[in-house]
Amino acid sequence: MAEVEVWRGGVANWECDQMGHLNVGFYVAKSMEALAGLAAQLGMPGAFAASAEATLVVREQHIRFIKEARPGAPLTVSGGVIAMGESDARLMLLMRHHTGDLAASFQMLVSHATARDGRAFPWPDRIRARAEALTAEVPDNAAPRSIGLAPIETQASLARADALGLSRTGLRVMDAQDCDAFGRMRTEMFMHRLSDGIPHFFVGRRPGAIDTSRKVGGAALEYRLIHHAWPRPGDRLELRSGSAGGDPRFRRLVHWLLDPDTGRPWGSAEAIAVSFDLETRKLITLSDEEFARVEADAVPGLGL
Repeated sequence: MAEVEVWRGGVANWECDQMGHLNVGFYVAKSMEALAGLAAQLGMPGAFAASAEATLVVREQHIRFIKEARPGAPLTVSGGVIAMGESDARLMLLMRHHTGDLAASFQMLVSHATARDGRAFPWPDRIRARAEALTAEVPDNAAPRSIGLAPIETQASLARADALGLSRTGLRVMDAQDCDAFGRMRTEMFMHRLSDGIPHFFVGRRPGAIDTSRKVGGAALEYRLIHHAWPRPGDRLELRSGSAGGDPRFRRLVHWLLDPDTGRPWGSAEAIAVSFDLETRKLITLSDEEFARVEADAVPGLGL
């Protein structure tokens, strides 16, 4: 394995959520800083600068959250290349605690693209040579576990969301500060919007609504995010969310980030979520009554 360190930093208090650990949006924000470091290792040191002619556009992300990061935790990220195509590549980023334990893993499907319009074009030979030297294999504990990576044709649309009765969990407009140097929504903003929407989805749905003796929180174990289009300042965003079922320990959630004016999708995401005890930091297994409610809430056939 030819990993190389591409980021080193830590966890600030303000990056953590009400569960007391690093919020998922900031995991992705740190991974994007690490992606800039990996781009530099590939020979594209200015890939995300305003003056760039070529950049890396993230089309998909697969993320596993493996060991929570609390305030003050020092973290590092190493990266490598899993595979490279004509104009795309699957890259790997591994976030570790100072002990060497994995905190999270990221697989990113990226396009080598023109900076201004995001048009994909072939990798030059010099980058291919560097990529070969950075070829890496995905460790077993970082590989997809409950979410597949097969190509999909999205079913996401506003009309479909209405037909399925998906909950509206977010509604807002893009601001310039949410965008990158090229005027497109920053990659991490998708995850930030999903995180903002979770409390709306779980109102009255947490296990604690039945058993009030427990202090219950939630966490994501795995995510797949697909970017279908890129909002720009002034574009509106509507988030719709639904349950796709689960079992007594794990729940599968699906989120569609939509353009409420055209009905078309900006992005779609699938997540494996759990409830956990905020005092013991242990996963909670749902009772029969709680699991029956999860099953009753599921939307048949809901997917990316």
